[in-house]
Amino acid sequence: MTWRDAITLARRSVGRRGGRAVLTVLAVALGSALLSSLLIASGAAKQRVLDQVTAGGPLSGIKVDAAAPTPVALDTDNPRPGPPRRIDDAALQKISQLRDVTSVLPIIATPMVVVPPPVLPAAAHSSHQDNGPIFDSAIGVDLSRVNQLPIAIVAGRLPDPGSQTEIAVTVDFLQRIGVTNTNAKAIVGTQVTMGAPRLFNSGIGRRSRVRWTHAQIVGVVSQDAGDGLYVVSLELARAARAWSTAGAPIDALGPSPSQYSTLFVVAHGLNNVTGVRAEINTVGYSTSAPESLITQVQRYVHVVELVLAGIGLIGLAIAALGISNAMLAAIRERRREIGVLKAVGAADRDVRRIFLVEAGTLGFAGGTIGAATGLLVARSLAAVVNGYLASQDLQTVHLGVPIALLAAVVVGATVLALAAGTLPAIRAARMPARQAIGDE
Repeated sequence: MTWRDAITLARRSVGRRGGRAVLTVLAVALGSALLSSLLIASGAAKQRVLDQVTAGGPLSGIKVDAAAPTPVALDTDNPRPGPPRRIDDAALQKISQLRDVTSVLPIIATPMVVVPPPVLPAAAHSSHQDNGPIFDSAIGVDLSRVNQLPIAIVAGRLPDPGSQTEIAVTVDFLQRIGVTNTNAKAIVGTQVTMGAPRLFNSGIGRRSRVRWTHAQIVGVVSQDAGDGLYVVSLELARAARAWSTAGAPIDALGPSPSQYSTLFVVAHGLNNVTGVRAEINTVGYSTSAPESLITQVQRYVHVVELVLAGIGLIGLAIAALGISNAMLAAIRERRREIGVLKAVGAADRDVRRIFLVEAGTLGFAGGTIGAATGLLVARSLAAVVNGYLASQDLQTVHLGVPIALLAAVVVGATVLALAAGTLPAIRAARMPARQAIGDE
């Protein structure tokens, strides 16, 4: 018996038992869909994290301090910086031209006084409310590229790029005014009075003056871009710093202030973070980067990927049991057919081949349908997730079409179906012709 004959007999057998074949294919399809959708989703999630870690994002960022490096700067995530050193546009340009640097974002930290609203919304009210002026720092960043910075939105949104009248406050600011994180949304949209302080000499000694303005809190954030309670546009921070330093006593300023407080450098690839830090140190600046944290993140992401893959494999294994059961039932129903085939000269391997072809066909069909279904399910989930990420001003997830993964699911379902059908096929092949015809 040739392979062509075996395929023809298997196809006819599947056609005669269409209901059972459809149920078997659906079982394999469901298992394959579960496996493929989980793998696609976990792969996209992993890639999203790795993109942040290895190809341009907050986790792969390197902070450049306005200070000289120390000899042990590369031996720790947060080294103790050396003597102060200015960071200006020339330094920014030089660092941006270093090998394996994806982008460089300037950050300006400047003193800021904020007077909270005298009456907070009822939902945000707390017995520990303090409406007095709060002296701290405002962190000015390029809000058009904020997705590359370690800033996460808790409620509301970020200020518009270049805005002079919008600020975002941190969760630490909420604690200072007695508002819990769960009530963060209640403070969004409230008006505050803020200003940049300036020291000056008067006839009775040194005094301070604040240039006040009104601003709106548009969002609450959690940030690690710098030490400060407020996040504002780079333009607002630059103007505030210019006011604070203009005309102030020279002895009050200390060393000449740096043009930028910090640079946030994104390295292209996790493996390049240490190398980029070394190059920046060679330029003459102290650096810090959460390399040990990144390694831990990668490990946990891999664990999640293994768990999701295991769940999908369990579903596919259940489908394989369904195939095995269907094949055993087919053997009981086709005893006469098996006996006739052996009576006319079919060898054991020929009978075994027929059943394996049938099992493989069911597995291939179920795997193909399941892989396509899994891709559609993953895309539907991605649309929901991307809607949330877009609302948080975060980069969205791009699934693409993972051809290799889908092909692997189809091949895996086929191989698993063949494995599930092997024992029934062997049992059918060993059945004596006389017993098969007689039992029928």
